[in-house]
Amino acid sequence: MKVFNEKIVFSTKGEIELTDLTGKVHEVVRKSGVKNGLIHVFAPHATGVLILTEHEPSLDSDVKDFLEKTIPKHGGYRHPSNAHSHLRSMLLSPDKTLPIMDGQAVFGTWQSLVFVETDVYPRQRTIIMTVMGE
Repeated sequence: MKVFNEKIVFSTKGEIELTDLTGKVHEVVRKSGVKNGLIHVFAPHATGVLILTEHEPSLDSDVKDFLEKTIPKHGGYRHPSNAHSHLRSMLLSPDKTLPIMDGQAVFGTWQSLVFVETDVYPRQRTIIMTVMGE
């Protein structure tokens, strides 16, 4: 079994910014040379998560509204400045695993892999992708 790892680094602008990583997933799978297996994508951050969803502007706005309504920014939290960011990231997973078939990561018809920045400040973010298979 072959194992291939790659890190990608990018910057975010701040709270509830959505960054489409789908193209990067396809690029890493292609570079790996794996034809059949899995790609695991991990965001090693306390205030950043990954979602599989349709990535389009109105749904992006709905995601932002959902996070704000579910865990409001000004909720009287004890942790200073960004408690809501940490709590929002607890709702969503920091990792996703996708199948690879015939040299391609498999996504549903409308699915994209999207990083959601839940912190209040611009950040430099790292994503670790591990491809395993044959």
